Amino acid sequence: MKFHTGSEPWNHAAALYVRMNVFVLERTIAMEDEFDDNDESDRVYVVAYTDDNQPVATGRFQTVDDTTMRPGRIATLKEYRGQHLGAQIIKALEEYGLAHGYTKSVIHSEMTAKGFYERQGYQVSSEPYEEDGVPAITLTKTLS
Repeated sequence: MKFHTGSEPWNHAAALYVRMNVFVLERTIAMEDEFDDNDESDRVYVVAYTDDNQPVATGRFQTVDDTTMRPGRIATLKEYRGQHLGAQIIKALEEYGLAHGYTKSVIHSEMTAKGFYERQGYQVSSEPYEEDGVPAITLTKTLS
């Protein structure tokens, strides 16, 4: 498995392919909710590729302010789950953030993924709320 961090058109397309399969086709989230104004052509994504260049997992890098980043849209194709690719995507996004001067990471998580993010070192920092019709919670982590 190889990981690529970047905003090249081919990497962007690979990220959207994974998200389309996971969020829209599998989870039945409306396309207009999944693909939003934050999917600009220069958006940085981390994508995991198999040895034959099949994109299988992804995550999106966003900024909140000068010191805070926000990983998002973490997704892994069903047949590749259980291989800790999501954790590796988060780590790659955090490394990118650290390299660009970010010291804090904030994640808006579905309640069902809360434990996953806690295992990555994130701590709950909000009360539960609803986002895109799904129960969610905010978690934060200090990057070092």
